Amino acid sequence: MNFASDNAAGVAPAILEALATVNAGHMLGYGNDAVTGRLAEQFNRLFEREVAAYLVPTGTACNALALAHVSPPWGGVLCHHNAHIVTSEAGAPEFFGGGLKLIELEGEGGKITPEILQAKLEGAEWGGPHHITPSVLSLTQVTEAGTIYRVAEIERLARIAHDRKIAVHMDGARFANAVASLNASPAEASWKAGVDVLSFGATKGGAMAAEAVIFFDKAKAEGMGERRKRGGQLVSKHRFVAAQFEAFLADDYWLKLARYANGKAKRLGEKLAAAGCPPVWSVDGNLVFAVLSREAHARLTAAKAMYYARPTTTVPKHIAVTPGAILARMVVSFATTDDEVDRFAAIVAGT
Repeated sequence: MNFASDNAAGVAPAILEALATVNAGHMLGYGNDAVTGRLAEQFNRLFEREVAAYLVPTGTACNALALAHVSPPWGGVLCHHNAHIVTSEAGAPEFFGGGLKLIELEGEGGKITPEILQAKLEGAEWGGPHHITPSVLSLTQVTEAGTIYRVAEIERLARIAHDRKIAVHMDGARFANAVASLNASPAEASWKAGVDVLSFGATKGGAMAAEAVIFFDKAKAEGMGERRKRGGQLVSKHRFVAAQFEAFLADDYWLKLARYANGKAKRLGEKLAAAGCPPVWSVDGNLVFAVLSREAHARLTAAKAMYYARPTTTVPKHIAVTPGAILARMVVSFATTDDEVDRFAAIVAGT
C-alpha cells in the first residue's frame, strides 16, 4: 500500500514501450532528432497555438528555469506558502534566478484568492531601487492541498497580475490531473485563462523523467535554450525525454492515466469518510488529506502502509484534532489498485 507519492509508481506501459522503440538506431542529440520535431507539433496541437517547449528531466529544474526566465534577479515571485517551489526545491528558483525572492501568501486549501493577492500588492512597498519588484505570480495546479484552481479563478488572478505587468507561471507537475478534473481543454486551463508559462509535468503522471517548460508567447522564450544548457538541464540523448512525452500525449493517454488516478483518489476519500476520517479538503485530483488518529496511524505503520504524516497546524479550525493525531497526505497513481485503497481504509477503520 504505497500512497507516499505518484513518483513511487513505475513507468506507464505505453511510455516504457516508447522508450524501447526509440532506443533502436542512432539519432542526433540535444533535441536535433525526429522525435523532438514531432513533439513540437504535438504540443502546438494540444494547446491550440504555436508554443515554445523546452524539455528537462526534473520538475525542480522546470520550475526554476521557468521562473528565472520570466523574472529579473531583483524580482519577486508571489506564491502560496505551501507551494512546492517554497517547501521542496532547496532554493532552486532563487539559485537559478540569480537571487529572485519568493514572496509567500496565505490561502485556505493551498489556493491563493484574488482578495489575498490584491491585498498583498496594495499593502506593501514595491519597486524602485530599495524594494523587490513583483514580477511573477506562480500558481500550483494541482495544489499542494490536492485542490484545483477552476478556470474562472485563474482568469481573475491572472487579470490582477497582468494589470500590474506581472507574469503568470503555473507549476503543472500534476497538470494532467487538473485537466482531467476540469471541464476544460488544456488551452482553456492555461494560456486562455492568462497563464504565460507552464511547467508541464509528465513524470508524476506516468513518465520516467520528463517535464516541459511551455511558453505560450514564443517571443518571451528568447534565450531559454541557452539558459537550459547553462543550467545543465539540456539532455544529450534528448530523444528519450521527447519519446516519453510523445507517448504520454498520444491518443489522450495522459488524460486516461490521470482520470484513473483521480478516480482512485475519489474512492479513497469516500472510503476514509465512511471510516470516520473524511478528507480535509476536496479531492479534486489525485491527492487525499485526512486527519488520522494516533491509533489508526499506528495500525497503518504496522501494516507497512506508505504515506506522509504532516503537522496538523494547517488543518481548518472546524475540524476536530485529537491528541496525537496526524494529517496524512496520500497520493494515488495510475498504478494504484482498488485492493490497495480498500485495505488502507479498512485498516484506518480498524476492521
